[in-house]
Amino acid sequence: MNEVLVTGGAGYIGSHVVQQLVTRGEHVVVVDNLSTGFREAVRGAELIVGNVGDVDLVSRVLATHTVDAVLHFAAHTVVPESVSDPLKYYGNNTCNTRNLLACCADAGVDKLIFSSTAAVYGVTASGIADEDTPTLPINPYGSSKLMSETMLRDHSATGAMRHVILRYFNVAGCDPQGRIGHSTPQATLLIKVACEHAVGKRASLSIFGTDYDTPDGTGIRDYIHVEDLAAAHLRSLDHLRAGGESLTLNCGYGHGYSVREVIDSVQRLGGRRLNVIELPRRAGDTPMLIARSTRLKQTLDWQPQYDDLDFIVGTALSWERQLARASARAVPVA
Repeated sequence: MNEVLVTGGAGYIGSHVVQQLVTRGEHVVVVDNLSTGFREAVRGAELIVGNVGDVDLVSRVLATHTVDAVLHFAAHTVVPESVSDPLKYYGNNTCNTRNLLACCADAGVDKLIFSSTAAVYGVTASGIADEDTPTLPINPYGSSKLMSETMLRDHSATGAMRHVILRYFNVAGCDPQGRIGHSTPQATLLIKVACEHAVGKRASLSIFGTDYDTPDGTGIRDYIHVEDLAAAHLRSLDHLRAGGESLTLNCGYGHGYSVREVIDSVQRLGGRRLNVIELPRRAGDTPMLIARSTRLKQTLDWQPQYDDLDFIVGTALSWERQLARASARAVPVA
């Protein structure tokens, strides 16, 4: 029985993909060091706690499991942190990806789906990016992912592997059934942070930059629901198993929302006004970034199911309320 290896499968996006894989009957093994992931988020799969950059560990996993494909999520993803500590990002994101590819080569694993990012594009002239838009990252996070993409393409060019690179735009929302969600501590993603504030976990919400050349002065992003993104991974796996060629695909809806529009949605659905603090622009941020994802839809017959800001925010808010209730129950009463 073939198995799928998911690196970083206890994290936010990885755990949603694992859940979809398990639901359709796949046998899944997860390698995650639990630095930002959670043991309980791995539902129905085997969890091996360890670092994907550990060649001995990954080699043992590939030797003892019948892995036919790898889905590689394990990475650091916080843009401001990458600016202040770039070597951390090149070490974990780039060097560890190289080690993983070496393990796959030794074990004869020839299919890999790579979790990349729209940050590889940097600032585009129009604020819109397709897969042929020049890659000019403006922060070490984007650069670390682009380096990994290059290694993956070069490795595949030898004939040893076929791959799908998925460039995520802004991932948000949680499992609509509330089984798993986004629990990363000290998260920096806007919808997650705004929902934490809405349930009282944070005292305020900061806007970084109100003077961009956009309709309301705040940055615009293409938000994609995590379940739709997870579905794109399953489509990618099916594509490779069917003998499909290597691909690079944008993952987004093709339209964006400003920071203020997101805040308005959270306020409306959360039923309270947020304490918003306006701050200067943040290093490494772009004014607007929206995906052209026509290639994803046409090549993999992917169709989004949750393309609605209020739905995305609603699932994120439900998860934060669930976490808040669990936290309240865990606090001992004096």
